[in-house]
Amino acid sequence: MAKTNPMEFVQQVRREVAKVTWPTRKETMVSTVMVFVFVFVSATFFFLVDQLLAVLVRLVLGIGG
Repeated sequence: MAKTNPMEFVQQVRREVAKVTWPTRKETMVSTVMVFVFVFVSATFFFLVDQLLAVLVRLVLGIGG
């Protein structure tokens, strides 16, 4: 692999960063809200599945009231 001097490396990095399309503030906020909603829905789903499985295990093993 060819060696690159530090100045050339910095120039290459700057060129690549210039190609990046940064999200707008609105896009960032919408994405953040979507992540929080998805986390809430997932947590609720896994909580309900966990509760259902706990009830089934108690039923099968005859534990609890």
